[in-house]
Amino acid sequence: MRYFLSTGEASGELNAVLLARAIRAYDPQATFEGIGAERMRAENIALFRDHTGWASMGPLAAIPRVPKLLATMWQTAAHIARTKPDLVVLVDFGAFNVRLAKTLRYRLRYGGPVMDLFPPATWLDNENVARAVAGTTVPVTAFSHQYEFYKSLELPIMFFGHPLTSQYAQRAARAAPPANGGTIALLPGSRGGELAYHVRPLVGAYRLLKAHRPNLRGVFGAANADGERTLERAIRRAQLRDVTIVRGVAAAVAEADAAFVASGTAVLETTLMGVPAISLYVIAPILVAHARRVYSGRFITLPNLVLGRELVPEFLQKDATPERLAEAMETLLRDPAVQTASFGEMRARLGPEHALDHCGKFAVALAQAGAR
Repeated sequence: MRYFLSTGEASGELNAVLLARAIRAYDPQATFEGIGAERMRAENIALFRDHTGWASMGPLAAIPRVPKLLATMWQTAAHIARTKPDLVVLVDFGAFNVRLAKTLRYRLRYGGPVMDLFPPATWLDNENVARAVAGTTVPVTAFSHQYEFYKSLELPIMFFGHPLTSQYAQRAARAAPPANGGTIALLPGSRGGELAYHVRPLVGAYRLLKAHRPNLRGVFGAANADGERTLERAIRRAQLRDVTIVRGVAAAVAEADAAFVASGTAVLETTLMGVPAISLYVIAPILVAHARRVYSGRFITLPNLVLGRELVPEFLQKDATPERLAEAMETLLRDPAVQTASFGEMRARLGPEHALDHCGKFAVALAQAGAR
């Protein structure tokens, strides 16, 4: 059968690729098309549009992209309505994908099955968004919190667990590295705005740590070629020593004793692999007031949200200084067990280990039902 996958940024693309692999286990002749970038190309998924540069940090940063994204949304909807894939899968990127679903259902009267993997507003408990998603798609959430919220509204939703739990084995807990050394991963994020705000404090934190730990090594993780170039320039300017750049989260943390990670899916990936982490996130000051109006929760980092308490220290906005980041990393390197002891509990809260397999099986069943 034919599947259309719509993503708008790196984390959604990762989950779309993993879902495509799971689908192939039940539908070996499956063909895929969609909106993505490097990962989907590497998976031999035909790209209808490349989403590089779509993701932005906050609504104001998104304004210049709106006309192009709106035009692309209409082109995508028209293409889906014309080609009639057996299943459309929307993966995260709610600002685009919710509008796409509404356009398909209400404007184009499209009747084929549409699945929303990682529906938006997971932690916001927004009834209007939930009703819009459930009214136009078959939502499949990765978090029990969202499942329970939809059920409280008597809305349909599926929950199999988080797809990433089966992708990352938790390594055995490591002892603290030598006081004069160790290896740290530095993951500033995938969006241009994240790199602009996060690379400088991470470079500063690494330099401070290096002064006290002369044998320290750093491994920067880049999400794509643009990220690599940005990191190369930053490393040259700062004249950092013993630093390398690799592509992706898994490669960056493979040998790391601990990691600095921009808040997002990468923090979850890092901790699922058993690597202690420090989280940071900085946005433009003008966006802070808006963010506080939309969300008033105590945490933003996924492991902390899942557990309902601070597992991964979060440094946001003015708190994300090189000095504070370096101090927190020094504490973590001395005693990594303060985090690693709770990784098993976090993994258990994310649901069954075979969630991805169940998602793939469910997607194929939806496609088959729509083809009848």
